[in-house]
Amino acid sequence: MARRNNTISKDEMFANAPVLEALAVMAVPTIISQLINLIYNMVDAFFIGRTGNSYMMAATTITLTMVMLNVAFSNLFGVGGGSLVARLMGRREPGYARQVSAFSVYGAITLAVTYSVLVGVFLDPVLRLLGASDATIGFARQYALIVIVLGSLPSILSLTLAHLLRNAGYSGQASLGLSMGGVLNMALDPLFMFVLLPRGQEVVGAAIATTLSNVIACLYLLIAVKKATAEAPLSMRLRDAIGLEKRFVRDIFSVGVPSAMLTGMFDLANICLNVISAAHSDLVLAAMGIVMKVERLPNAINVGLSQGMMPIVAYNYASGNEERMNEVIRKTRYIGLAFAGASVVLFEIFAGPVSRAFLSTSGSDAEIAMQTVAFAATFLRLRCLASPVQFINYNTSFCMQGMGKGKETLLHATVRQLGFYIPIMFLMDRLWGTTGLASALVISEALSAVFALWLLRRSK
Repeated sequence: MARRNNTISKDEMFANAPVLEALAVMAVPTIISQLINLIYNMVDAFFIGRTGNSYMMAATTITLTMVMLNVAFSNLFGVGGGSLVARLMGRREPGYARQVSAFSVYGAITLAVTYSVLVGVFLDPVLRLLGASDATIGFARQYALIVIVLGSLPSILSLTLAHLLRNAGYSGQASLGLSMGGVLNMALDPLFMFVLLPRGQEVVGAAIATTLSNVIACLYLLIAVKKATAEAPLSMRLRDAIGLEKRFVRDIFSVGVPSAMLTGMFDLANICLNVISAAHSDLVLAAMGIVMKVERLPNAINVGLSQGMMPIVAYNYASGNEERMNEVIRKTRYIGLAFAGASVVLFEIFAGPVSRAFLSTSGSDAEIAMQTVAFAATFLRLRCLASPVQFINYNTSFCMQGMGKGKETLLHATVRQLGFYIPIMFLMDRLWGTTGLASALVISEALSAVFALWLLRRSK
């Protein structure tokens, strides 16, 4: 009876609670975890920046692309499986939801191990492809060996488990697990970088701290999912995974593949950005890396808001309550646009101090560091203008994922990155150099947002 009461309470929140209340329950923990996860990913760069070494900073920019592939792979089974779990809850089919969640867990494990092995075999060619120079490849290799080759399994599995928990209505537990990893990384980074390891090994220290934090967060989330199986339609039993019908596997991939490709294409765009930046100089690459980390603050909040919205959209779409679904989408959009607009104002005012926070200008390489910071401040003032239209793109994509519109999500991701951003990036760099390169994001995201809104309207 307790299990039934808990299930009803989750259904009640998705179906009947006031929209702002339901959004708060689902989105606030997700936003908090996104922010802490952002700090988690930024803290390595922040502490490495304390060394004043622009080449170490450039190396973290290169490896960020590889780290983001962990996110892409987790989306394949986390978003694909999680959104299907929410829709199956809306259709009152908990047995199938358990099988879907189990399949997603073991699929994520298989994919993570495969990725680690491939990176380990082809590490140096991959780093060169991503823009590593003779001055940066040693640092990039140190970081990738620990964080990707050894650490992809706990990273990908953690994110997948968090998606499954969130879509089953356990947003707080999902957020706590991811936040735990972020807090641990903040504490362990300076310990390994400046206390336990000798000078010159700061990149190795940051990588060890990150991987250890991921392992601990993953263990917590495994326990959280195990406990949730007593009340929620979740499972980690291999028998459930093997017994999943092919139609549900197709449903997972129909949303998961576009979601993974959305992040993968974002990665591809970043590879192009890194290669073009590196062609200008390692300092431009380091500066662009600083900006890409800073601008993730508004993106993290808006992605968290949209992720919190997605299970509610999925549930009401599956149950046929289109009026409530549209109200959820509309109110989420108002909140996200307000925050994105405020972030533009703040970055325009504080671009210089924010950029200096990521790279010390008082060390022996002060002159090089000051040039890097100057580039970063200019790039930030240009790229931050894209924040409102970036939110429209994220929000619309999560809406379509929640509705199970995999083809539309994939089309949006493809047009956004391959149709607009990458070509515009190369064109504007050729015409206006680094200023054009930084401005390309604004134009491409605006065009993509118009296309996304048209797709969503057609998909309903």
